[in-house]
Amino acid sequence: MKIFKTTTGTIIDSDGKKYHLGDTDWDAFINRDDLHQTVKRQLMNAEQVTESWFEQQQIEPPIDSQEIWAAGVTYLRSRDARMEESKDSGGDTFYDKVYDAERPEIFYKGSRNRTVGNGGKIRIRKDSSWNVPEPELTLFMSTSGAIVGYTIGNDVSSRSIEGENPLYLPQAKVYDGCAALGPCLYVPANPIDENSLITLQIKRDGKIAFNDSIAISRMKRKHVELAAYLFMECSFPKGVYMMTGTGIVPGDGFTLTSGDEVSITIDNIGTLTNTVA
Repeated sequence: MKIFKTTTGTIIDSDGKKYHLGDTDWDAFINRDDLHQTVKRQLMNAEQVTESWFEQQQIEPPIDSQEIWAAGVTYLRSRDARMEESKDSGGDTFYDKVYDAERPEIFYKGSRNRTVGNGGKIRIRKDSSWNVPEPELTLFMSTSGAIVGYTIGNDVSSRSIEGENPLYLPQAKVYDGCAALGPCLYVPANPIDENSLITLQIKRDGKIAFNDSIAISRMKRKHVELAAYLFMECSFPKGVYMMTGTGIVPGDGFTLTSGDEVSITIDNIGTLTNTVA
C-alpha cells in the first residue's frame, strides 16, 4: 500500500484504488511500528475516490516534522566516484576506507523546509561547478527504529565542493532545495524486495541525457545495519527518514543545469520527478 500526503489530507492507494482519509496528523499517523496494519484498518473508514479526482490533488512530500539523514559510500560505484573526485585533494583514501569499515558514513541531510516533493524544483549551489542527482531508496523509521516504510529520495550534491575537501561535505549536501522525497510513502507488509530496481533518467531540452539502473541488492550494507547506527546515539520523536546511498553516478563530464528534468523510479514505489531551478 502507498500513502500520499496532500493539501486535502491523507490518501491511501491500495491495489490501484484510492481512498481519502481527510485531515490527518501526518506525524502521528506514520510514526508507529504497526503502520501497515494501521493503514489497512483505516481503509474501512475511508472514502473511495476516483482516479481523476486524485490526479487533481496537490501531492506534498511525505514529510512533516521528521529529519532526513543519509548514508554514503554504500555502493561500489559510489566509492569509486568519490575517490576519483577527491584524489587531487588527497581525500580519496577516506572513501576507500569507509567502504570497508565497520562504521558506515552517516550524515544529516535536511528538514522539511529544504525538501521538495514530486513536481517540485530542486536546486544546485551557485558556488558549485559540478552538481549531480543521487537517486536513493529512502527508509522511514519510527521512533523505535523500526523500518516501517519506504520512499524515493534525491540527495542532490555538489561534487566539486565535496571533492575539494571531505570536510566540506555539509556544504556539498545541505542547502535550500537540496533534497526531494516522494511521491508517496510505500508501506508493505514485508521488507522491500532486494531485487527492486532504482532507475535514474535525466532529460535536457526534452532529450534523454542520462539513463541508468541498479538493483537495491548491489548495496553493500543492510538497511537494518544503517538504522542501528543512526539510532545508536540519536532519538527521533517523530520518526526519521534515511537515504541509503546511490549506486548510480553520472560520468565525470556531466553536471546538472537549470531546466534539467530528473526522474527517479523504484519498483513498487513509483516515480519522483523534479526540475532543476
